[in-house]
Amino acid sequence: MIKVLFFGPVADRVGSNALQMEYRADMSLQNLRDDCAAKYSQAFELVSMVALNGEHARDMFVVLNDGDEVAFMAKFSGG
Repeated sequence: MIKVLFFGPVADRVGSNALQMEYRADMSLQNLRDDCAAKYSQAFELVSMVALNGEHARDMFVVLNDGDEVAFMAKFSGG
């Protein structure tokens, strides 16, 4: 399983801050994003940052491993 986390307004639109997605062999980060976006299109309009196992993910075609944790976030600002 892949643990998927959502933060801020993305979580608000999904209606949850976490869910589990079934792992598939050769599944890339982009595949997971596409699967989630198909289910939660309004939430994924806001996604601008992705993290894989706590690290900012720049390569959306990295192959995932069973047990990975992926986080989807919107841009945020502090003050």
